[in-house]
Amino acid sequence: MADRKAVVKNADMSEDMQQDAIDIATQALEKFNIEKDIAAFIKKEFDKKYNPTWHCIVGKLSVLSVTLCLMAGNIQDVNLSLHL
Repeated sequence: MADRKAVVKNADMSEDMQQDAIDIATQALEKFNIEKDIAAFIKKEFDKKYNPTWHCIVGKLSVLSVTLCLMAGNIQDVNLSLHL
């Protein structure tokens, strides 16, 4: 993962929260290979840090790309599209 750089394509969250998303996604990608496991880890970490209810969708666009979408399940929606 050290040779890859995260690129935030679209975000409606603070810079600190974006960095947390990058850090947590990086951890998830180092621990897991299956998208549903990666998403579950990210959701759990965001629920712990930013309170429930978060939804996380992870999918591969190509061999070298992973797309992450985080959304808050409350009145103020927060979206992040992250390409790793």
